[in-house]
Amino acid sequence: MRRADFHYELPPELIAQAPLAQRSASRLLCLDGATGAVADRQFTDLPQLLRPVDLLVFNDTRVVAARLFGSKPSGGRVEIFLERAVAPRRAWVQLRASKPIRPGLSIATAGGELHVVQRVAGDAGDLWEIETPGEPLAFFDVHGSVPLPPYIGRSADADDRARYQSIFARDPGAVAAPTASLHFDAALVARLDALGVRRAELTLHVGAGTFQPLRVDDVARHVMHAERYAVPQALVDAVAATRAAGGRVVAVGTTVARALESAAAQGTLAAGSGDTRLFITPGYAFRVVDALITNFHLPESTLLMLVAAFAGLEPVLAAYRHAVRERYRFFSYGDAMWVTPAAGARA
Repeated sequence: MRRADFHYELPPELIAQAPLAQRSASRLLCLDGATGAVADRQFTDLPQLLRPVDLLVFNDTRVVAARLFGSKPSGGRVEIFLERAVAPRRAWVQLRASKPIRPGLSIATAGGELHVVQRVAGDAGDLWEIETPGEPLAFFDVHGSVPLPPYIGRSADADDRARYQSIFARDPGAVAAPTASLHFDAALVARLDALGVRRAELTLHVGAGTFQPLRVDDVARHVMHAERYAVPQALVDAVAATRAAGGRVVAVGTTVARALESAAAQGTLAAGSGDTRLFITPGYAFRVVDALITNFHLPESTLLMLVAAFAGLEPVLAAYRHAVRERYRFFSYGDAMWVTPAAGARA
């Protein structure tokens, strides 16, 4: 398949620049992958789409305030973007400056000096290993700012600290939010609990590579960025119980879908952790996921390709065209989709 196969036209004014006042106030476009039928609903209608034996799986990753600014001894400005903490006082970061960065450089920040150690190869381009004054995640959380995606054309403010974070966020390490879960608030969760819908959690720390465009035209040649994930035994047990009861495993977001399918790469879902480079494109047979809740994704993106693998490329692109006509809000702070699989998408 070619990258252009996943293109669609999106008016820029449909890219949501801020969250709605209430998390669950977003719209919900329902796509039946088997028939291609679409329906316009509200996210608060979700309990009507679920059954008591169904299992919702959430990503409990917490977004770190990964963007930080500093200055060189010369006074030159440096932007520091956290990619990953790798040791008690070491981290991998992207560094952007007007002049080349060199090992040994000291960068002054509001929280103290950072020391550039060495260049390392990374999925999102060249990375640098730095030494931080304290534990990296805690250091950035105190002194950094929320790393809003590049398509949001404003600086992060105090409200983003809370709203670019799901109510399930516990384990710090992501540099971007698992946005499908941003639509859930306490009132909606209480309704789902009263219905008897089950919940479970896993962790996938979203990396900066999630925003990197494909740089090759042949989709099969793209190398997926690595992201850390952990699937606990409690989730494996919950999936088994759901299957035994005749329920569906509903992935809340593409990050959850990718982690579940990575943990089932050997054929059966198993507890474990590690880095995943799983690239899900049309033709992939899903082993775990029965339904998907997701936001709208960028044209030609790996996330859109995952959704197309689940519900079929043409039904997904038709649903996106419908969403554009109906003026849905797109991307991280936008509206959501409820997606069921196309025939043959499940293993």
